[in-house]
Amino acid sequence: MAQRVIQDQPDTSSQLGQSVTLNCRYATIWSYMFWYKLLPNGEMIYLIGQVFSGQNARNGRYSVNLQKASKSISLTISDLQLEDSAEYFFYTKLLSLHLVLNLNLL
Repeated sequence: MAQRVIQDQPDTSSQLGQSVTLNCRYATIWSYMFWYKLLPNGEMIYLIGQVFSGQNARNGRYSVNLQKASKSISLTISDLQLEDSAEYFFYTKLLSLHLVLNLNLL
């Protein structure tokens, strides 16, 4: 079976102070899953990790919701700030998925 992760919404937008959720669906189960953010200087920073057999993870403004029955995993960022407008990466042992969050300001 191919190792595959699909992003539900290729582009996501929201507003300052609100929350936004990046959703993915997966075909293969991994023990550990991680979310990273790409900074403008090219540095990747770790945001949060999820253990497949564990409770949904939370780290500050970041939270993960793993739905095993529907094979979906999401990253929610709360209290959005300007620096949250960035590129995000979902990593597992064998693959990565590049996600983009466009933060629209009104």
